[in-house]
Amino acid sequence: MAHSKNRATDGKITYPPGVKEISDKISKEEMVRRLKMVVKTFMDMDQDSEEEKELYLNLALHLASDFFLKHPDKDVRLLVACCLADIFRIYAPEAPYTSPDKLKDIFMFITRQLKGLEDTKSAQFNRYFYLLENIAWVKSYNICFELEDSNEIFTQLYRTLFQVINNGHNQKVHMHMVDLMSSIVCEGDSVSQELLDTVLVNLVPAHKNLNKQAYDLAKALLKRTAQAIEPYITNFFNQVLMLGKTSVSDLSEHVFDLILELYNIDSHLLLSVLPQLEFKLKSNDNDERLQVVKLLAKMFGAKDSELASQNKPLWQCYLGRFNDIHVPVRLECVKFASHCLMNHPDLAKDLTEYLKVRSHDPEEAIRHDVIVSIVTASKKDLSLVNDHLLNFVRERTLDKRWRVRKEAMMGLAQIYKKYALQAEAGKEAAKQISWIKDKLLHIYYQNSIDDRLLVERIFAQYLVPHNLETTERMKCLYYLYATLDGNAVKALNEMWKCQNMLRHHVKDLLDLIKQPKSDSYSKAVFSKVMVITRNLPDPGKTQDFVKKLAQVLEEDEKIRKQLETLVSPSCSCKQAEVCVKEITKKLGSPKQPSNPFLEMVKFLLERIAPVHIDTESISALIKQVNKSIEGTADDEDEGVPTEQAIRAGLELLKVLSFTHPVSFHSAETFESLLGCLKMDDEKVAEAALQIFKNTGSKLEESFPHIKSVLLPVLQHKAKKCPPRQAKYAIHCIHAMFSNRDTHFAQIFEPLHKSLDTDNMEQLITPLTTLGHLAMLAPEQFAAPLKSLVANFIVKDLLMNDRIPGKKTTKLWVTDDEVSPETLAKIQGLKLMVRWLLGVKNNQSKSGNSTLRMLTAILSSDGDLTEQGKMGKPDMSRLRLAAGCAVLRLAQEPCYHEIITLEQYQLCALVINDECYQVRQAFAQKLQKGLCRLRLPLEYLAVFTLCAKDPVKERRAHARQCLVKNINLRREYLKQHAAVSEKLISLLPEYVVPYAIHLLVHDPDYVKVQDIEQLKDIKEALWFVLEILMAKNENNSHAFIRKMVENIKQTKDGQCPDDPKINEKLYTVCDVAMNIVISKSTTYSLESPKDPVLPARYFTQPDKVLDSADVDHSENEDISMKSPSETEKPSRGRKRGAAANQDDKGLESKPKRGRKKAANTSTDDAKDQWGEDSSMVEATLETEDEQNSPPKRGRRGRPPKSAASKDETPSKGRRGRKKTAPPADEENEEEQEEEEDDEDDAGSENMEVKPKGRRGRKPR
Repeated sequence: MAHSKNRATDGKITYPPGVKEISDKISKEEMVRRLKMVVKTFMDMDQDSEEEKELYLNLALHLASDFFLKHPDKDVRLLVACCLADIFRIYAPEAPYTSPDKLKDIFMFITRQLKGLEDTKSAQFNRYFYLLENIAWVKSYNICFELEDSNEIFTQLYRTLFQVINNGHNQKVHMHMVDLMSSIVCEGDSVSQELLDTVLVNLVPAHKNLNKQAYDLAKALLKRTAQAIEPYITNFFNQVLMLGKTSVSDLSEHVFDLILELYNIDSHLLLSVLPQLEFKLKSNDNDERLQVVKLLAKMFGAKDSELASQNKPLWQCYLGRFNDIHVPVRLECVKFASHCLMNHPDLAKDLTEYLKVRSHDPEEAIRHDVIVSIVTASKKDLSLVNDHLLNFVRERTLDKRWRVRKEAMMGLAQIYKKYALQAEAGKEAAKQISWIKDKLLHIYYQNSIDDRLLVERIFAQYLVPHNLETTERMKCLYYLYATLDGNAVKALNEMWKCQNMLRHHVKDLLDLIKQPKSDSYSKAVFSKVMVITRNLPDPGKTQDFVKKLAQVLEEDEKIRKQLETLVSPSCSCKQAEVCVKEITKKLGSPKQPSNPFLEMVKFLLERIAPVHIDTESISALIKQVNKSIEGTADDEDEGVPTEQAIRAGLELLKVLSFTHPVSFHSAETFESLLGCLKMDDEKVAEAALQIFKNTGSKLEESFPHIKSVLLPVLQHKAKKCPPRQAKYAIHCIHAMFSNRDTHFAQIFEPLHKSLDTDNMEQLITPLTTLGHLAMLAPEQFAAPLKSLVANFIVKDLLMNDRIPGKKTTKLWVTDDEVSPETLAKIQGLKLMVRWLLGVKNNQSKSGNSTLRMLTAILSSDGDLTEQGKMGKPDMSRLRLAAGCAVLRLAQEPCYHEIITLEQYQLCALVINDECYQVRQAFAQKLQKGLCRLRLPLEYLAVFTLCAKDPVKERRAHARQCLVKNINLRREYLKQHAAVSEKLISLLPEYVVPYAIHLLVHDPDYVKVQDIEQLKDIKEALWFVLEILMAKNENNSHAFIRKMVENIKQTKDGQCPDDPKINEKLYTVCDVAMNIVISKSTTYSLESPKDPVLPARYFTQPDKVLDSADVDHSENEDISMKSPSETEKPSRGRKRGAAANQDDKGLESKPKRGRKKAANTSTDDAKDQWGEDSSMVEATLETEDEQNSPPKRGRRGRPPKSAASKDETPSKGRRGRKKTAPPADEENEEEQEEEEDDEDDAGSENMEVKPKGRRGRKPR
């Protein structure tokens, strides 16, 4: 080598054979030609050619001169660079260049030439590739390690390679670049921050998106050099994260992005960095915590991430951020949950508890995103979420915020459609989420119109998708209806009823618009607009839009006709779809994409369009029922027993027959229903009869062949079938046939003549049939009916106890255990009342006689003859029948007028009966009459007596009934301002005088100033006043105070000359005044109206005092705790058994409601007639069916000793409440006809209480 250096110092340059001198004196082309030959020579040389190495040493030095390194021609520079690369290869490991500056110039020169790699289509690309391959293979740049400026050289090389890499390069180019760069990292002593930044900058999202190939190159380099480069990466993050030295690198602001990218590339790169993140999660800086949480969410949630299992402390620390004080941090954690659930199901258990807390977060957005996360994961795969997580979504359907409720409801609907309807995950998954359909329909009970509209939309799109083919759609509806729970069925029925009602309102509006304009026209249209508005969201804004729609309908005949078609009973589902499209198209405007008016119209059309039911649909539904009957349906596959499917199908048809009667008008449908009538299943036959009744108005003229077959079937059922079928058969004949008098006579005569008390079981159906004939045709059978009632019903049936009842301690038994004689007596009572309801006048004084009969049954405990032959369950049934009969008669004005106050009070005491089921059923009947505004307001006061009920559920139900009735009346008054003359019968506050009067005459109120009894009075008054005073609407507190003051100026209307009764009256008024004063701050203001007291209950006032003149000292003297603070004292008025030793020494108390007239004898009673309305609705509220034993005590008032102290009624919790489940009332007329017979089926739904402590007989 020393010899070589000597040669070099000679300065003589030896060129390869055939190559002349290369200098600035030759042309560029010639220089290129000669350089190519030099390149070829060096390319063919290897390291072992010592002679050649020595021979061409000066040439190597010459090629590194500034002349070549700075030559302007790129081809020359490229050829020189290739020569230099080969020279480094040939002379390795010692380069022929010793000057550090020269080495730097050479490597910077080679780096610049590598930029030529960028153009892959260049003619010289292969030479550039050769250059890259050569220096990568030889690791030429490693020579620079000893240079002071090595960092500058390496940094420039890295930058160049990252700049030139592109998608035109093949795998070899990529590989050589990685080889070249990785050798520098792995074999060097250190990696500078500048060089590290050159690599890491390509991972920053902005750069990554600009040059994906540079990102891939950096990623490959980091993977290759992970072990060597990790300390320098750790040092960088230490400087930035722990020491806060952001100036060490321009990438400091991207530190979290870099951590994520590095973790995705190779988690080992961050072995020492992750513990620093745990520290950062606990930072006091909100923004910093948020950034770390966002970073870790991506790291934990990545598909193949094992970070949670590898670093449990960090995972637990991250979970703690779900409870962070900063809202955006909690929000970010919740958003992460869906990715985590989808990619790491094993972490669901850890997340569940934290999501539970966040589902109750005070921030709406967080609760919303909890729902989104769970639903997103569920839609991907139901197995990813457990039942707890789905329950969180279920709970949020009742959230106080509409946005959260909507998300939860829509989420559940989407899950149901995917896994239950489309069965994407099999039967087990469908079973797991089978509760969703019930839950969604239960939401229809909510007060918010938004909730109800969303349920309707969900039903049409997800539960029974309207875009399914008709047969498939009806099959879906059929099995859905068969598997819904009772409350969901009621909600669905109510939904169809509401839609049908709105359809009728729109039809009425269209009819009004056709009429000539006048003052009355404008008022009528405005009134109808207001009604429609209340059925749409945000009534305040919607009112103007509905008015605008009415104007559009007046002006645009085309839209009017489309809407008329839509609300027509004969509109098909396909027609409805066309009409909706046409109307929205006509009202829409491309220039106005956001059109609130159009949105309102869409809401309206969505509610009234018949998208599910038309004639074709009913036909398909009937066929589905027939398949079940024939045994060819998929009932078992759908998880529904065939019998249950058939019953549900007929019930569904029955409901649809109310809302879509015209859709049933086809011979095929009626023939199928005829087949159902002949089935043995009573429920199926009953439903078929009701469908005929609702839909058969035109059957006689349109389908005479059906009529000829149907009539004999109906006549047979009226005479021989069970009572409910007989009843519906009579109503079918009444509704369907024109010559009904003849048909009625053919049924009445044989039944009337065949009545015989010797066979009680055979008597029940004839009495039922005769009762309904009496109601529907009272004039036709006036004479025989009067004789029937007087001679047979009263004398033969009610006044005789033929068969002794079973001796039992039970107060109630199931229907099949009730004696036939009792059932016959109940039907006899019903017959009498139905007759009176048909006659609707009291000219013959039959009403008085019947009421005396009913009150005699009540006052005799149900044992009218008082011979002691009847069993206690039979007596309970008759008491209930008599009480409900009075309620039914009270709904007719002509009979309400003749009910005496004593009879009213005796009827009211049934709500305190000793038998739980009697109290339960009576309360249901009372509520039903009040909700229809048929029962007078004084009957609302009866619920006041429920404050003393020992069963918590009964008190809760009574309170719910009061709330519903009070709100109903207030709403009615708002909507019907013109009924102010009837204010005394509607204004809820007017219940106070009736409640006071009822409590004054309470048989349990014996000693006027007895503190315990006064506590009970206060408790009962607060039971109703708490609800009335919850809102001080129109200064109602002052109105109540004024009313109580006025009562104190009167005497009791029932016993005006009885000083003790009047003293009771004033004492109860004082208690009421005490409550008003203690609970209100506005009672002393001026009363908005002068109260009018009911004349029957109170005498005319002596004088009217101003409130300032009233001495309230009496009120102050009565110092009692509020009802919520007092313990429930045991009742002082228990009915004691004569044989009970404990009661022998007790003072004899008057019997509860048993005051009988002295001249009432058995002979007189034979002239008293009685009847019953009904025992209980077909379905009682679940909350009422509490399995507690009958309480010991008197019939009139169960003792409170059985009730725990915490059951004392107190102020109810405030908050978002459900409305009472909508009653399953298809229409008013149907209810009036059926109400008095509902107990035939209803009582079997009432549970029989287990044997408990028995009531004792009065002494």
